[in-house]
This record gives sequence, structure tokens and C-alpha cells, in this order.
Amino acid sequence: MFAPRWKKESKLLHKGARKFLNYKRDLLEADKIEAIEEARNTLRAAIKAGNRDEAAAAEKLVSKACEGALPRYRRPNPIEENIEVFFVAIVIALGIRAYFLQPFRIPTGSMQPTLNGIIGHNLRQDEFPAFPVKIWQAVTGGRKYIYKRLSGNERREIMTHPFRKDPRGAPMPYIEQRQKWQFFTETTIHFADGNVAKIKAPRTALEKMGALDPSHLRHSPDGSTWWLEPNTIVSGYTTSGDLVLVDKVSYNFRRPNRGEVFVFDTRGIAGIQQRSNSPQGAGSHYIKRLVGVPGDNLQVVGSDLYVNDKPAEEKKIREVMRGEGRHEGWPGYQLAASEGRTRWRRYLDDPDDVLKLKSRQNQLDAGKGPIEAALYREYAAMGDNTSNSLDSRYWGHVRDYNLVGPALLSLWPLSSGHWGLIK
Repeated sequence: MFAPRWKKESKLLHKGARKFLNYKRDLLEADKIEAIEEARNTLRAAIKAGNRDEAAAAEKLVSKACEGALPRYRRPNPIEENIEVFFVAIVIALGIRAYFLQPFRIPTGSMQPTLNGIIGHNLRQDEFPAFPVKIWQAVTGGRKYIYKRLSGNERREIMTHPFRKDPRGAPMPYIEQRQKWQFFTETTIHFADGNVAKIKAPRTALEKMGALDPSHLRHSPDGSTWWLEPNTIVSGYTTSGDLVLVDKVSYNFRRPNRGEVFVFDTRGIAGIQQRSNSPQGAGSHYIKRLVGVPGDNLQVVGSDLYVNDKPAEEKKIREVMRGEGRHEGWPGYQLAASEGRTRWRRYLDDPDDVLKLKSRQNQLDAGKGPIEAALYREYAAMGDNTSNSLDSRYWGHVRDYNLVGPALLSLWPLSSGHWGLIK
């Protein structure tokens, strides 16, 4: 009536081996399955015969057959494991960058003093600090020292660009500025002798460092020949432009707000694309302050920005206008320059000029469909440093499809004084 304990344990093992086969059959080799089945049959026969010793021996056979059926666990190679983790991290980072947060480097001074671009400083080579100091300054402030001789004892002729012309129709010097991976800016000078000079700094910084300023970069009266004066040397350092993190999610759930700093791409903005024919070129993304939303009418009067016939009320725009807070000592908003940028149409170069931004309803009234009308809503962007900013005063509006997102955080350099939330 009551089975002995050894028999119960043997039956449990027999049943467990059957479950093991059911669960792992697709992973087991045929000979392993056969060995387990044979051990189970031996155990079943011993149980039926009531032979405890034979059952104990059969239990060992079943346990051994099951334990040896699956391949042994191989501890992963530490190098392989780290490589796998590294690639997973890259995939996650790319996903975050594509859909949520994206870093951008500020290349110019158009948003000073809110955000810094790459700034050049002239300094003699014998005044450069020791190597450990350079490393420390690079880590904490993004400072990079540059020394490069561009011409010898005679002037060095520069190639003229094959298609870029100045407002008079004269060729421009073949000097290119490119941004790599949205972090690094490089200027390339193409010389008439076929050689090139590549300098890891924007052209504006090189001008400050005494290399491409008017006293060194010269041209003939008709503009057909360009050259560098003898003994032209790039000597000095650049301070890094701020690295900012842009929120790519918010604009999917809310409309942009007047007064916030935002990033947009330059697709379809004709004035910026025309600027790509200039020596500086055009970036694929710009960062400015959003000063006008759909339906606004903008004017620049004195140092004030008027929105719908009255001074702008947003705190940060008022600080720029009044020279308050961080903007103390800065000139406020200015009209588009009437000289020096005559190649581009200007929208706000006179106090009576009004930049009108079309709303979705305006676009619907113009005959556009609902989706197209939403994508063509118009915004205005200006730099806080309007004396050094090519913005909506020159090229007009930014459309809804250009928007990337509001600038969220300034991450680096730590010594810029801008670390933290961007306002």
C-alpha cells in the first residue's frame, strides 16, 4: 500500500528525465537522446523489479546521461564580451541621437553671450604654455593651440574658386570651411602650386589669429588674383564652441515658444543656400533664438524688436534688447547691414521693414492642403549677437519642417560659464 522512499525518489527522477527530454529534445543530439532513453528504461525496469541496488545504479546512469547531454557552458571571452557591450552601447546612443537628444557644436559667435562659438586668439609661439598646461586647458576649456606657417619669404598665390564669385562677379579665393561630424571645423586653403593647407579652425578664428585678415589675405584690384603676404603665420589658440544637447522630442507635442533657443536645419532656406557660395559656406544646422511665431509681424526699431507693433515681452528677448543680465554691454538688436552682404536679399534693413510670418490659416487661404499648410508655418530666428549673425533679417523665415528642437543643455566646455540649462 505504501511505496518505500527509494522507489518514490526513483520514480521522480524517471519523470524528471522525461520532462528534460520533452523540453530539450530540439537541442539534443540523437545519440544523447538515445542514451537518456536507455538509462530511463533501465531505471524503470529496476523500479518494477523492486531491486533497490539496481535502481540506485540506474539513477546514476540517468543523472549522468542528462548532465552530459547539453553542451558545457563556455565562459565568454572578456574581450568578446566588452566588444559586444560596446556595440550595443553604440546602437542605443544612435537611437537616442536619432529620436530623442542630439549634440551640436556652436561654430560661430552669433549667439554670444548666451552661447560661445569657436573664438580665435592671436598669440606668439614662444608664449605657448608647457604641454601639461595645454592638456589641462584642452580638457577644461576646449582650448587648442595652433602654429602653422602658410607662406615663406615671398607671397604665395591662392587658387581662385571655380564658381564662387563676389558681388562684382570677380572670383573668390579657394578657401573652404567644412564641419566634420558636427563637432570639428576645418579650413582648407588651396594654393596655386597645387598644395593645400588644412587648419583645424574656422575661417573667422583664423582671421583673429592674424592669418586670413585683410592685412595678410590680399587680392589684385580686379579681384582676379589672390595671395597671402610673405611670412604669413597662423599662431595662437582657439577656444571651443559650446557643445549643446538638443531636445528632438518636445516639438512633437507642443508648438515652439517665442524667446527660446532652438536648432533648425537649412533645407529650402534660399538665403542660406545662397550663402554657401561665400567663403564661409553654409552649415546644415543653425542655432538661434526664436523671435517670431506664425502670424507675427516683426520690426527692428533702434535696439528693440517689435512684435505685432509693440516691443517683445519675452524675458530673454527683452534682456537682449535692453542689454540686461548676461547681455549687459551688448548692442541689442540691429538692422541687417546695408553693406558687406549685398549678395543676399534683406528682410529687415530699415525700421519700416516688416517681416510677416504666415500661419497655418494663411497657408490654407493661399490654397495649400491641410498637411502642407502645417508644414509651411513660418518662424523667425535671430542671433543674440546680431552684429555677427546671418539670420531672419537676411534670409526670412524658418518653416515648420525645418525645426529640430529646443536647445536643452550646454554640456562643455566647463569653463565657458554656460554649463547647464539653456535659457
